[in-house]
Amino acid sequence: MCRMTHVVPRSDLAGTVMDRLVVVYPAAADADRAAKAAAYMKGVAPFLGIPTPERRKLSRTVLAGTPRPDEADCTAVALRCWALPEREYHYFAADYLRRHVGRCSSGFLPVARRLVTTVPWWDTVDVLAVHVVGPLVAADPALGAVMDEWIDDEDVWVVRTALLHQLRFRAATDSGRLFDHCLRQAGHPDFFVRKAIGWALRQYAATDPDAVRQFVDGARDRLSPLSAREALKHL
Repeated sequence: MCRMTHVVPRSDLAGTVMDRLVVVYPAAADADRAAKAAAYMKGVAPFLGIPTPERRKLSRTVLAGTPRPDEADCTAVALRCWALPEREYHYFAADYLRRHVGRCSSGFLPVARRLVTTVPWWDTVDVLAVHVVGPLVAADPALGAVMDEWIDDEDVWVVRTALLHQLRFRAATDSGRLFDHCLRQAGHPDFFVRKAIGWALRQYAATDPDAVRQFVDGARDRLSPLSAREALKHL
């Protein structure tokens, strides 16, 4: 778990959103659900115990009448939510960024990395990887070079993010980068990295099944059985 180190920018919009959020969410808390959710997520964070459909309905209430954010607003909302302990606040921020990532420039990538590495677990990391980092790279292909750095990072969740950031790129996928990343971490000991390799390959197989089949056949001596099995699951 990393501590937040980015300075939270001034944002009146974030102030309004947070003032509402910390009233609306706790009012819907359920202690029994919270305990079960925390156990399911291996104790990574405490929960309020709000089911996802209800939480998203409450989020619409929180955001009613608020304007579209700029990058500073997105940064402030995300960092302020992540500074709160309960996981639902992190989910709110991830959903908010997913909706408004188009308002953010390439300069938002370091903030995204900070979120990925703070209280990290698959539930937030995967949303950030696919729906925040991915769109940032798609909008500025030069950020692909940063993904080439992230794939060799010591942090498991940064590596997973690099593997998954192209998950929704389909025909726009840089297959050379995808295959290279998979090979560079093929022997990684962590389950979440090996699973991400298989998931990324399986997703790309829906676009180019022959390329994935050929890649897996040629790399079977390097890929883990889990990665290979997941990659070919629907082929």
